[in-house]
Amino acid sequence: MSFRNLIVAGIIGTSAIALAGCESTRNHESAGEYTSDAAITAKVKAAYVSDKTVSATDVNVETYRGTVQLSGFVDNSAQISRAVEIARNIEGVKSVKNDLRLKSSR
Repeated sequence: MSFRNLIVAGIIGTSAIALAGCESTRNHESAGEYTSDAAITAKVKAAYVSDKTVSATDVNVETYRGTVQLSGFVDNSAQISRAVEIARNIEGVKSVKNDLRLKSSR
């Protein structure tokens, strides 16, 4: 359980770095947008840590302007479905791009 707590603490700590920035442009987020996206990412990862189906260490989460992109390799399609469902239910998420792939069964 302490490993999971360490992961959550790292995610939250990383989102605290989101204080620097400039005004929003077409390709760059403002500090406020970046902070919001970092908070969304942290919430999604924390939800994965708490979930029994999704492995938080197997799923990468990136957020840009409210769009969450999921990537990585998981064991089965149930994990993909659950990861997408969790991300969609996080406050502030506008859409979810699912780039999760199944691990090969060698």
